[in-house]
Amino acid sequence: MHIELYTPRPQQQELHDLLDQHRFAVLNCHRRFGKTVCILNHLIKAALMHPLPNPRFAYVAPTYKQAKSIAWDYIKQFTAKIPGTRYNETELRCDLPNGSRITLLSSENAESIRGIFLDGVCIDETAQVEPKLWNEILRPALSDRKGFCYFIGTPAGMQNFFYEIYQHAIKDDKWLAFTAPVSKTKIIDQEELDAALTQMGEAKYKQEFECDWIANIEGSVYGNLVKVAEDKGRITSIEYDQSLPVNTAWDIGVGDSTAIIFFQQLGNTVRIIDYYENNREGLPHYVNIIKQKDYVYEHHYAPHDIEVTEFSSGKTRREVAYQLGINFKILPKLPLEDGIHAAKMIFPRVYIDLENCRPLVDALRHYHRKFNDKMRMFSNKPIHDWSSHANDAFRYMAIAIDELPNQENISKRFPNAISDYKIL
Repeated sequence: MHIELYTPRPQQQELHDLLDQHRFAVLNCHRRFGKTVCILNHLIKAALMHPLPNPRFAYVAPTYKQAKSIAWDYIKQFTAKIPGTRYNETELRCDLPNGSRITLLSSENAESIRGIFLDGVCIDETAQVEPKLWNEILRPALSDRKGFCYFIGTPAGMQNFFYEIYQHAIKDDKWLAFTAPVSKTKIIDQEELDAALTQMGEAKYKQEFECDWIANIEGSVYGNLVKVAEDKGRITSIEYDQSLPVNTAWDIGVGDSTAIIFFQQLGNTVRIIDYYENNREGLPHYVNIIKQKDYVYEHHYAPHDIEVTEFSSGKTRREVAYQLGINFKILPKLPLEDGIHAAKMIFPRVYIDLENCRPLVDALRHYHRKFNDKMRMFSNKPIHDWSSHANDAFRYMAIAIDELPNQENISKRFPNAISDYKIL
């Protein structure tokens, strides 16, 4: 029996074709793409055609209310003409005549899902769910019958599960990482988009309609610079040049995170080859990390506050580090804005190894100022959060660059240096 459930748009049909080829998919689609309708119909098709007995499928939303308001009417609409279909309004469950079942669930009561088996599942508004829903509950539920899972949503920054799972999909060639910005789909007419841009503002518009992961971060300090670096291929794979020394720039925390940037300078370019950050570890831990890496070091840079005497030992952190084998060069004390300016000035010359430095790249994207609604302006000082330590280390690196040898001296001292990178 063939039943026409719905007529997909060409963009939706493209997605259906891709989903048929992938067990796991992360779908980053603009608002009004029709992703929920598309995915629900894909679930219905899979449920009707599944070869195993008693197939079980699920649609998961962040809350029960969202599941009911977003998906339940669609489920009934697209299965209503299938003879023998039954609905349980209390459980939000659709039973199809072949024995398949599609249930709407919420992540707010994730423990109630534990222990079930599933042949396929869709997680909607993925940015709003916790990683454990997938890692501890849904992934095991798919294992014995090798079920599929589709994650759908629109960007909401980078500190959430949707961004995390999208990055995984990019790196895993067995997964589908699908992005559908409105500029590509052309689903919404330009007059409507122009009106939305005016009303929403550029940042929100880029997030909701262009599927931009960083555009939603209003007041971003380096966001545009990171985007340019990505577009020009400067955030890529960077080889450690063994003929050049490695320098480090540190943001040293006390009872807090410490961040370390490992970089090399070749001519006018700065190549960040590695990054390390940890929390609530003492200096011996970080010195050990430095020594474990197979680099030849020249200088280690730290901010002026490394000279502060610790109450517990009566020694400065610089003295402690020296006893451990690290002789820090102390950077001059500069106002925060001057340091940010220095960082912006060197950004066009910076190459970053993505594999080793992804947390640094994410932090550079995220670093932002808070908007003051009363004053109608952004604050002078960026917000102190998880991204601050990486950005402080990046700022110290920028200040340190001025103290490093110039291009002529580098060429004389290291004649065998790899020079494949374009000097900007």
